[in-house]
Amino acid sequence: MLDASSAHSAPEMSVRFLLDADTSPGLLSRLLQPYAKRDLTPDRMWSHRSGDTMHVEIAMEAMPREMVHLVEGNLQQVVGVRSVVRVERTVLRQVA
Repeated sequence: MLDASSAHSAPEMSVRFLLDADTSPGLLSRLLQPYAKRDLTPDRMWSHRSGDTMHVEIAMEAMPREMVHLVEGNLQQVVGVRSVVRVERTVLRQVA
């Protein structure tokens, strides 16, 4: 059984970034660049246009903990991004 301190130090975590951004033809590819340059592949990406706003979710079930703040910072710097919300949980792996 993992206690709170060992769960916090887990090397990977499940992370979803929820973004609102200006509608732009190159937006989605720009949002994937922070992942690609770190050799990460998101498990899920979803987008929906509502008028002049794109709502985007990018999720990884097991992102290296040390990459989370780096990717989040890069996403916040993408031209046209209005807001970034991070939703996370620690990945607890069971041993068979």
